[in-house]
Amino acid sequence: MTLDLHRDRLSYAALGDSFTEGVGDPYPDSAAGAHGHYRGWADRFAEHLAAQVPRLDYANLAVRGKLLRQVVAEQLPAALDMAPDLVTFSAGGNDVLRPGADPDRLADALEQAVRRLRGAGSEVVLFTGVNWSTGYMRVRIGLFARFYLNIRAVADRNGCYLVDQWAMRELLDPRAWDSDRLHMSPEGHRRLAVRVCEVLGVPVEDRPGDWPPLPPADPRARRRENARWAREFLVPWIGRRLTGRSSGDNVVAKRPRLEPLAAPRPEAPAGAPDPEG
Repeated sequence: MTLDLHRDRLSYAALGDSFTEGVGDPYPDSAAGAHGHYRGWADRFAEHLAAQVPRLDYANLAVRGKLLRQVVAEQLPAALDMAPDLVTFSAGGNDVLRPGADPDRLADALEQAVRRLRGAGSEVVLFTGVNWSTGYMRVRIGLFARFYLNIRAVADRNGCYLVDQWAMRELLDPRAWDSDRLHMSPEGHRRLAVRVCEVLGVPVEDRPGDWPPLPPADPRARRRENARWAREFLVPWIGRRLTGRSSGDNVVAKRPRLEPLAAPRPEAPAGAPDPEG
């Protein structure tokens, strides 16, 4: 099953949380905004799509920190109104990180949303997560694995595409992750965008190769880095949970409507004249 690219116009809407908003992959102007401006795998995937069809209309409704119920309540109705040809839907990870999470109930809510999208005629792409064997995420990996198995079943039952990050060993490399250890780095987002293209049959010319070997680990430097991470990221995250705040408070979707997206211009070799200059 591959996406039909033989059409004059294609519309694509991305739904979700920080994963789909693209946190960890800032645009050059990101520092100028109060909440940053991020590219991420969804924007990168949309650029690949735009290179294959005469016109791509693209919306990205994702907002960091959102729980699954919030994505369903706030983003799903807008997506249904847009009636896009293609929807990527990834949510629930923030729920599983919270105490009392029920992967089965989350999957049921996800499936209800997917059925509405499929019933409206949209192709849907779902995602599993990464198989964390180390680090702070490991303590909840059983709940995550159960949720991801449910997502696979939802995809099978509803004829969805599935991007299986669990099988992507390249995402276990620390260079695929931002300094907060929760969001992917620009290179991690780039590699995931290529994988989404592979799943949907979208041609990609610039495929990433294997990671080069890492230098030997320095235990003292690692301890210092762990202490810095706890101070700058873990403690504020716990503080938000205890006070009922979210990283997405006052953040709005970066592309709330379907709008045309031009294919990115190829980068010119260094020193070459700008053809539009």
